[in-house]
Amino acid sequence: MKLELNVRVTPEIASNPDHLLQFVSKQNKIPKSDINHIECTSRSIDARQKNVFFQLRLDVYIKEEFIPLEYPIPQFPNVSLEEPVIIIGAGPAGLFAALRVLELGKKPIILERGKNVKERVEDLRGINVHHIVNEDSNYCFGEGGAGTYSDGKLYTRSKKRGNVRKVLEYLVTFGATKQILVDAHPHIGTNKLPRIIQNIRECILAAGGEIHFKTRITDLILSGNSITGVKSASGDKWMAKNVIIATGHSGREMFQLLYEKGIQIQTKPLAIGVRVEHPQSLIDSIQYHCDVKNPLLPASEYSLVKQINGRGVYSFCMCPGGVIAPCATKPGEVVTNGWSSAERSRPTANSGIVVELRIDDFKSFDSYGVFSALQYQSSIEQKAFVMNGGTQKAPAQRMVDFTKNKISDDLPKTSYTPGLVSVSLSELLPPLIADSLKKGFQEFESSMKGYFTNEAIIHAPETRTSSPIQVPRNPETLEHIQIKGLFPCGEGAGYAGGIVSAAIDGMKCAEAALTGSFTK
Repeated sequence: MKLELNVRVTPEIASNPDHLLQFVSKQNKIPKSDINHIECTSRSIDARQKNVFFQLRLDVYIKEEFIPLEYPIPQFPNVSLEEPVIIIGAGPAGLFAALRVLELGKKPIILERGKNVKERVEDLRGINVHHIVNEDSNYCFGEGGAGTYSDGKLYTRSKKRGNVRKVLEYLVTFGATKQILVDAHPHIGTNKLPRIIQNIRECILAAGGEIHFKTRITDLILSGNSITGVKSASGDKWMAKNVIIATGHSGREMFQLLYEKGIQIQTKPLAIGVRVEHPQSLIDSIQYHCDVKNPLLPASEYSLVKQINGRGVYSFCMCPGGVIAPCATKPGEVVTNGWSSAERSRPTANSGIVVELRIDDFKSFDSYGVFSALQYQSSIEQKAFVMNGGTQKAPAQRMVDFTKNKISDDLPKTSYTPGLVSVSLSELLPPLIADSLKKGFQEFESSMKGYFTNEAIIHAPETRTSSPIQVPRNPETLEHIQIKGLFPCGEGAGYAGGIVSAAIDGMKCAEAALTGSFTK
């Protein structure tokens, strides 16, 4: 028989199979010899009290054989001669759209402006070391999209658990550890994602799909109110009756192209702020109520939100044991983001701390029309570049100094490789954002005593939290409301917020394009 249990155990028990077996046997009065296997199906940490526990959901196999689930790489039939579906962008939305196209027996053609994961590395070195931004290959553009080199967090607010499970199982299929199927906050790590992305690429190509890197799409071919194909900057054309646009939250050229073609887009609110770095040991001591973290516990995380004058100020993309990275996509701008490796073993923790913005907040950019939010976003990035002397150094300030309008006399070396410039961030950030952050940081102290400290270094700006544009689509067909066969998809179109939700949206768009309906 299989016994399902929910248990609350110490880290020592949770981390040791023999100790866990002893615990289950004793608590449930089952002879150890009768227990063939204990499978953990869910794992989370309860750190609300001084003593930290793990919450585990277990399947206990009593006198019954345990057969582990396997996740082999799928053997799709060859689709090279089948109906093509064009997918613009090789981020999670685009890649998972391609996998769904293969499942449905059709041919995905992925067109990606950036390079493959291996070749991207040199361009990341270029921005980190030499302050050179490659507009087509950077932390945001290239195979795997922004997620590949910005942490690999897999938790999502999506309520469609079946869809979430399918994405996670596919990631295991292509090389992720099975632990992501168990953890409450699953995470792959920037160091492991490239290989997984490469395995997905090889699967698509083996089935007869196409992937074209260094291919920026500069025109959409229309026939009346239907799309029939696309054209690249080099003049190459691809024809298909279904085109999925999955260019990500920084695909500004695609927004401009849609606008120029008379295809409707909309201004979308977003959140903007800064990225804050603390010593990881400090965050551990706060979250785990200790002086020194138990080595059996992972680097601790946090999630903070406060309402400041009626709008949210909250943490975003928190990276324990992580690094702050330069994520500009064009010369003349500075953008920060964060990532962690699988081990989350670095000595610092960072998180975006951002302020909720609304359409009315962009009034001073009304002359830019539908691009008002995008221009608001860009103006901060460009001002940061000017303030730091025209490099990829980040304008920075100690946290308490920021709230007191005091330029920091000294800044320590942080995880941000290009370096820092000590400035008054109140001169960079719009007053609405600066004032909200100042109050937010002080109020966070009530939730995390010790968080509000000059040991925390604020790096600016954090602007690419989501797309400043939404591309409207019919909620029943997922097609653009004007153009038949055009499917706006993922983060860039305004329908996702992270790897998992983007992947789910990619699969839904592929399914809608080829069957006329999708799994909700």
